[in-house]
Parts: sequence; C-alpha cells; structure tokens
Amino acid sequence: KQYPHIPIVALTPFSKEVSRRLAQEDVSGIDYVFSWLGNVDLLLAIIKLLEDKMNADNDVLDVGVQMILLVEDSVRFYSSVLPHVYKFLLTQSKEFSTEALNEHEQMLRMRGRPKVMLARDYEEAMAIYAKYGSNMLGVISDVSFKKDGEKDNLAGIKLAKFFREKDPYLPIIVESSEAENAQHVQDFDGIFIDKNSKKLPVDLGKAIMKNFGFGDFVMNDPNTGEEIIRIKSLKDMQDHIFDIPTDALYYHASSNDISRWLYSRAMFPIAEVVK
Repeated sequence: KQYPHIPIVALTPFSKEVSRRLAQEDVSGIDYVFSWLGNVDLLLAIIKLLEDKMNADNDVLDVGVQMILLVEDSVRFYSSVLPHVYKFLLTQSKEFSTEALNEHEQMLRMRGRPKVMLARDYEEAMAIYAKYGSNMLGVISDVSFKKDGEKDNLAGIKLAKFFREKDPYLPIIVESSEAENAQHVQDFDGIFIDKNSKKLPVDLGKAIMKNFGFGDFVMNDPNTGEEIIRIKSLKDMQDHIFDIPTDALYYHASSNDISRWLYSRAMFPIAEVVK
C-alpha cells in the first residue's frame, strides 16, 4: 500500500504444501511468485520480466517492439521456462546486433528485442492481448488454467482459438503434459510441445526459433513446400531478393513470415510496411 509501483516478488522452494498455502493466502500484495532453487538465471529473468512490463506501453505501443505472450499458471513451470526464453532472446538479439552498421544501430537492435509478458489465467491473457495484440510476435500457452475464476482443462485451447480467429498467421505454441491435447492443437494449426519431455527447453527453443521469425529465413515453394533459398541476414535478403520467385515472395509476405522475421531483428518501420 505504501509503495504501489515497487514490484514485489516472492521466491520459495516449491512443494504441494507451498501450493496449498498460496491458494489460501491473500497474495494480492505480491506481483509474482517464483520457484527458487538457487538458479541465478532466474533472477535475470525476473528482472527482465519486470522491466518488460514497465516498458511495454512505451516500447510496444509507441515504437512497435514485438511481444511474446507466455500463458502459464504453474509456478514451477514458468520459473524453469522463463530463464530459457530470455537466454534465447538475448542471444538472438546479440547476434542480430552484429548485422547493424554502427554502435547506435547495435544498441537499438539490442533494445528492440521482443518483450515477454506472463499471464497466469485466461482474463490476464485477454487483457494483455486487448492492449498489445497488434504487436504480438507469438504465443506460448499451457492448456489448463483458470477461466472465470474456475480451473478449466481446455482454457488454453479456447484462448488459442480466439487468437487464431483474430490473427490467422499468429504462431501459437501449446505445451501440455496431456498427450491427447496434441489433436486439439492441430485443429487451429498450432505447435504442440510435450511438457513431460526430458529436453523440453531444447524443444521450446527450437519451436520459437522456427516459428517466431528468428534464425535463417527459409523461403519455401508455396505449392510443394520445398526449400528454395535460405536467407541468413538482412544483407543476404538484399542480395537475393530478385532471385526469389514471385509466388514464393508473395506467399511469405502475405502470411506475415517476412514481417515477423524483420520484427524479430528490430526493423520496425519496414516490418510494418510489409505486414
């Protein structure tokens, strides 16, 4: 009450007992609860998450920085996943900054990395989407979390279908420990990741890399799906733009693949035009 704008984060080793206690306590004074087992990377992720939240209005709404939405109510799970997501994003933006022509551009590339926002229930996710949805690079969502105050075993599927209606090309990664949810994810052309996988962080990193516009740009033939050309950098794109068949260029531009690739490299004005 004294300092409404100072973020407060609670760290605790996680157990069923802690979950039970948290369910009964009034935690409205705490911004986030994290499962803390001594991993220093988590502290960096917490600071970045809070910074992203504070800077979102300015960077996302005014500048056009992109946003990745993580929808997850399991404290243990988002505590382990967020450090991996941030590590990935920071590594990527460092790589992209080497493409820049001068120090100022390098700094802009680093600062222009996508923001990450965490929603812990359906309503929180919808509120974030209502505000920043037009600048969403992609969504990573759990399947089971609260909707209208009650646990809903298909809340993530309902949320994803809503997003898909609004934006047919938005990349949506759905992670679940229930293998049967893979079928639901196919219905709206999402990407399914098994939470029980031993190499979950690797799977998630690969899915983000492939679907959120990071890494090489792979131009495919729209009819056969075969790879035509692989673009590694903006310079590469510049050199090969006339080698790409018109129908392939149109296909990738109209499904927002090109703009997503440019957005992830903090090239906001040109990405906006292509989008």
